[in-house]
Amino acid sequence: MRKYYLLILLCLFSFIELNAQDKAPAYPLITHDTYFSIWSFGNELNQSVTKHWTGKNQSLSGVLKVDDKFYRFLGAESKEYKTILPASDEKPYEANYTFEQPAQSWVTNNFSDASWKKGTAPFGDDKSAKTKWNSDDLYYRRKFTIAKLSAGKKYLKLNHDDDVDVSINGKSIYKKTGWVHEYIYIPIEEGILKTGENLLSIHVKNTAGGRYLDAGIVEEIPQKSTIDLAKQTNVKVEATTTKYSFTCGAVNLEVTFTSPLLLNDIALTARPISYITYSVKANDTQKHHVDLHFSASTNIAVNTPDQAVTAKRTNVNKLSILSAGTVEQPVLQKKADDLRIDWGYMYIAVPEQFKATQYINKQAESLSSFLGAKYPATAEVANAKELNLSSIISFGSVGSNPVEKYLMMGYDDLKSVEYFGQQLSPIWKKSGEKFETQLANADKDYESIIKKCNEFNAKLYADAEQAGGAEYAKLCELAYRQSIAAHKIIYAPNGDILFLSKENFSGGFINTVDVTYPSAPEYLLYNPELLTGMLNGIFYYSESGKWKKPYPAHDLGTYPFANGQTYGEDMPVEEAGNMIILTGAIAKAQGNAKYAEKHWATLSIWADYLSKEGFDPANQLCTDDFAGHLARNANLSVKAIVALAAYAQMAQQLGENDEAAKYRNIALDMAKKWQEMANDGDHYALTFNDKNTWSQKYNLVWDKLLGLKLFPESVYKKEINYYLTKQNTFGLPLDSRKTYTKSDWIMWTATLADNQADFQKFVKPIFKFANETESRVPLNDWHETTTGAKVGFQARSVVGGYFIKLLADKWGIKN
Repeated sequence: MRKYYLLILLCLFSFIELNAQDKAPAYPLITHDTYFSIWSFGNELNQSVTKHWTGKNQSLSGVLKVDDKFYRFLGAESKEYKTILPASDEKPYEANYTFEQPAQSWVTNNFSDASWKKGTAPFGDDKSAKTKWNSDDLYYRRKFTIAKLSAGKKYLKLNHDDDVDVSINGKSIYKKTGWVHEYIYIPIEEGILKTGENLLSIHVKNTAGGRYLDAGIVEEIPQKSTIDLAKQTNVKVEATTTKYSFTCGAVNLEVTFTSPLLLNDIALTARPISYITYSVKANDTQKHHVDLHFSASTNIAVNTPDQAVTAKRTNVNKLSILSAGTVEQPVLQKKADDLRIDWGYMYIAVPEQFKATQYINKQAESLSSFLGAKYPATAEVANAKELNLSSIISFGSVGSNPVEKYLMMGYDDLKSVEYFGQQLSPIWKKSGEKFETQLANADKDYESIIKKCNEFNAKLYADAEQAGGAEYAKLCELAYRQSIAAHKIIYAPNGDILFLSKENFSGGFINTVDVTYPSAPEYLLYNPELLTGMLNGIFYYSESGKWKKPYPAHDLGTYPFANGQTYGEDMPVEEAGNMIILTGAIAKAQGNAKYAEKHWATLSIWADYLSKEGFDPANQLCTDDFAGHLARNANLSVKAIVALAAYAQMAQQLGENDEAAKYRNIALDMAKKWQEMANDGDHYALTFNDKNTWSQKYNLVWDKLLGLKLFPESVYKKEINYYLTKQNTFGLPLDSRKTYTKSDWIMWTATLADNQADFQKFVKPIFKFANETESRVPLNDWHETTTGAKVGFQARSVVGGYFIKLLADKWGIKN
């Protein structure tokens, strides 16, 4: 009986833990594509600045006024500074500089720099630089005078590329290896600055890529805030929504961010408009007057905060609209990994029925305008920096019945990607409509879309819970929007759909095949047409003659330029196996091989290559390229074997019986030989030539899902049993070389289990990682299993691979 009660208590504690506030490394708020992607990086929505997935500030702010009291519920209070020594974004200035290494005393005040050159900041090698710097080293000296030193906290304002060493008055105050792409603020210890003459000395060393230096000194202005923090009582992350609950004194506030990424509706998913819904009600027996302030920084429409913007206010289609974009509008002129969009226009739209007051002013003034109820009347602000677009929505007198209102955020990117030399428009522009019309359509469809999103959220969770348990379901909820928002949906000039991924923080490549491969389960499950959109560009690259090798390209370029592979090395077996397996998976999902038939000649070339080179791979990279080259990779061999069998399966569907028999027999012979060569007693080795190793054989999962019957179930069982002896606190390592892992591959490996209990043993450490990691970024898929810390990557599409167990269940393949 005592054991029975203990079991009940354990179940109760588990239920409470799973139904408390959701925890995530970062919380998705606005999620559409790799450029329009805003997250909260903290557990409390009002205790950190909202950010782009790259970690750069893209501030959303919200304050609720209840009677005469103010409560901040969204975003952190921004710091304000006054300038002591201007950087070049505020005022032009000159500094002394040299490219030659000076005497050791060069950082001291009495050093003579009379022989040095004078130059206007910023210093660098791009078009923004006023003084060109093309050497390895730059030495910079700038004298300045402080008439009277105040007691306020001082900061070095610095933007540098690459390694930097900063001194003030001969004392080193900051060193960093690497670069930044925006101004950072470094505290200056008390006693370093002095009344009278001071000296700022900086050495910057270029190690790779670009060069840049600009600096200044600012003082923090103390804030006398009259705003209280709203008390967050709950946060719930669902597939298409993130819902927050707050207590704001005598009023309860619900805030719901909805990005309606419903994959069965491609046009809706591709429409870059999110809803922010507010619901307020009194939590006492009284009525209270409620007003809501929402603002969005124009940093959402720039790459760096020093870029000038123009913002305006209009009324169109029964909507009150604020919009902003850069003055320069460099459409599709930049490509990189750590990059934000600086072309096109952001939009904030409120239905006219809500009678919103909207205004534009500097970030530092936006909230004070609300506090004092004095709003700028101007309808346009031109050529300014770091503006806020603010909306005041009045809820009037609110009692115990909830009152709901909403606004919309959208982004018109004008042109989305360049595809083999042609700039492609977003798909909503095919009809020739203006973005304001898209906003009006989104407003008109609000109720039906919210209803569909809520229904989908509930179904996804219920299906995932049935497939893998509550912890698995919560991981799927967290992964769903992130994976989609690392892509862009467009149409190629020939009419083919393109669903192009970006390798977020892993090189920035576009349409990488070995990113498509782990992402695929989510799209096979919810809309296989989108998976064809992930393969179409790679097929075109080969079939157009632009790519001439007998295996697929690794990628199509660096986002947003899909003009041809830019990765430095091919992955022949990896990418050939991926493309054939995924084409076979599309055939299974669609119930026919028509897509394969369209590309049969190309698939046949790749299958022929794998039949010759795939079984015992040479010293090649695989998708786990961060682990380095590896010859005779047993898991890569499995991929080739499974791909050949998938090709044979498609040949059978197409009536190519001789071809089907030929490749089926090749695959069967390879699978038999593989079991002999990789066998290491109680498991199978990492490589054929080293039996004192092991690795996750996640590629085996397609043998199971496609029903290929190449390997006996005893192979899966042997591996699963062995893996369970190798788990660490935060998951199963990728292989015996390191203790780091890839969480998407763990999900694939776990799906090989023949029972639910074993599957959940692999899922629980991933859930623990997602809940407890100190790496506060959108879910990263490469982490350390001993500490839960991020090793690399973030916000990538590959978490779509978490849906593989749900896909297996849909296809009738149970544990």
